Amino acid sequence: MTMLSVRGLSLAFGGIAALSEVSFEVAEGEIVGVIGPNGAGKTTLLNTISGLSRANQGEIRLAGISITGRRPTAIARLGLGRTFQLSQLFPGMTVLENVMTGLHRGTRAGPFAAAFRTRRMRAEEEASAAKAWQALSYVGMERFAHRPGSELSFGQQRIVEIARTLVGEPKLVLLDEPAVGLSLTRVAELDRLLRRIRDERGVTFVMIEHVVRLVMEVCDRVIVLNYGVKIADGRPAEVTANRGVIAAYLGSGFDAAGRAS
Repeated sequence: MTMLSVRGLSLAFGGIAALSEVSFEVAEGEIVGVIGPNGAGKTTLLNTISGLSRANQGEIRLAGISITGRRPTAIARLGLGRTFQLSQLFPGMTVLENVMTGLHRGTRAGPFAAAFRTRRMRAEEEASAAKAWQALSYVGMERFAHRPGSELSFGQQRIVEIARTLVGEPKLVLLDEPAVGLSLTRVAELDRLLRRIRDERGVTFVMIEHVVRLVMEVCDRVIVLNYGVKIADGRPAEVTANRGVIAAYLGSGFDAAGRAS
C-alpha cells in the first residue's frame, strides 16, 4: 500500500522556486530519508505535506486520500504526525502534559464539562494522561513525566516530541532533524527506536536529517533535493554512489556506505 504520494509538487516564494515538480511515493512501513544542502527545500517539503504551506501546483495523498490544500489539523486527523527542527515543547507544562497535547482529536466532554470539572471531564483527562504515560514509557522517557519540559536537554526533548506524535496513533510521521543534539550513543538508540516503532506499530516515517550515519543505517530509501529539485531517489548505497549527489551534497569524502573516508 502507498502511504504517501507526492505528485508534481511545486512551490515558489516571491518568484523563487522552493520546490520544482517534486514527485515520489512512500510505501506503508518504509523509513525514507530526505537529504540535501541547506536551502534545498527539505523543510518546505515537510511543511507542504503537513499543510503549513500551500503548493502552487501538485497533489499530495495520504493513504489514498487527497490532503492537498487541507488545514494542518484536518491532515493530522487523517493520521499524520510531525516533529519540527526546533523544539516545540511548551515550557510551562510538564513532560506528561506536553505529550497529552498530542491527542489532537480532542476530548468530547464540551465546554460545560470543562468549566465545572464533571465526572466525564475528569475521566477523559485520566484516559489522556494514561495514553501519554504509555507513549513516554514506550520511548523510555517516563522518568521525566512530571518534570517541566524546559528542564530537559535538547536531545531529550526530541525524544519526547516523538512520544507526543505516537500518542495520536499516526499512520505517517514527518521528522525534521530528529538527531539534532544527540550524542553518537543517542543516535544509535534513536535508530533502534525508529525501527521498533515501524516494526511494532506499523508507522511510516519520512525524515530530514543531516546526520548521514543515521540516514544510511535506518532508512530504506533516500531522496535527495537540491535547489528544490529531486536529484536522486534510491537505496542509501545507490544514493551515496551517485555522482550528482556527491557533487551537490556529500562531497568526495564519503564512500558508498555513507561513511566518512
